[in-house]
Amino acid sequence: MRYFRPTTLADALAIRREHAVTVLAGGTDLYPAASARRAWGDPAQADILDISGIAELRGIADEGDHWRIGALATWTDLIRADLPPLLDGLKAAGRAVGGVQIQNRGTLVGNACTASPAGDGIPNLLALDAAFEVSGRAIAAADFFTGYRATAAGPHDLVTAIRIPKRPGRGHFEKLGARRYLVISIAMVAFAVETDPAGRIRDARIAVGACAAVARRLAALEAELAGQPLAEAPGLVAAHHLAGLAPIDDVRASAAYRMAAARALVADGLAALSRTSDRRAA
Repeated sequence: MRYFRPTTLADALAIRREHAVTVLAGGTDLYPAASARRAWGDPAQADILDISGIAELRGIADEGDHWRIGALATWTDLIRADLPPLLDGLKAAGRAVGGVQIQNRGTLVGNACTASPAGDGIPNLLALDAAFEVSGRAIAAADFFTGYRATAAGPHDLVTAIRIPKRPGRGHFEKLGARRYLVISIAMVAFAVETDPAGRIRDARIAVGACAAVARRLAALEAELAGQPLAEAPGLVAAHHLAGLAPIDDVRASAAYRMAAARALVADGLAALSRTSDRRAA
């Protein structure tokens, strides 16, 4: 195994182009996967590109019309950052990712690049209309996730940041697991909702995770909610709004349970957003 640890982005991009390497940032996915391979009798280890020494990939920055989350920004960085209510859902997902030790090491970009259907950050990135910086080009989150643990990033690409456009509204996140924390999601839903002064929905973006090979936006529900009072939105959620989902049976839940849970989480999240709106109005 060869180990590369560049200190500049230019050097990292050059190494990525020239060598078949596995990218290491926080390592919270990479190390367990390597241990599992050894346990299964596969001692092979790919060459490593450790990007943790590249200062320009750190931090969360206000860049005018968007927020930029660097490839080395951790969940703890996100949780502690002074960010608008629109990113409350993404912060809530951060608090649900593992324990504090994982949050201190794990990165948002790494979570996205693993592209697990149960990745807690991914539905939020879809609801926020985020985009990825990939080797100098931008790829919308809607196009970035292409399948089960698959993304649009190629074998010689390097994802350097996530961009989240600045918009009005509030974010929210609902997650169901076998327990409250330290658990893989059975189903989860992310929201980004903007209302007018009368409490009617101007724009709703809702994404469900762990119920298909990739997280999915609920476009039909989003369209139906436009112009509706947020207080009445939970009662509008119907089974046909989730028709694009394709949950599976596994050790955590049956497909039928996941579908029912997703519908309940969507309604619960809209109700929570309505309560928040009522408190702020008061």
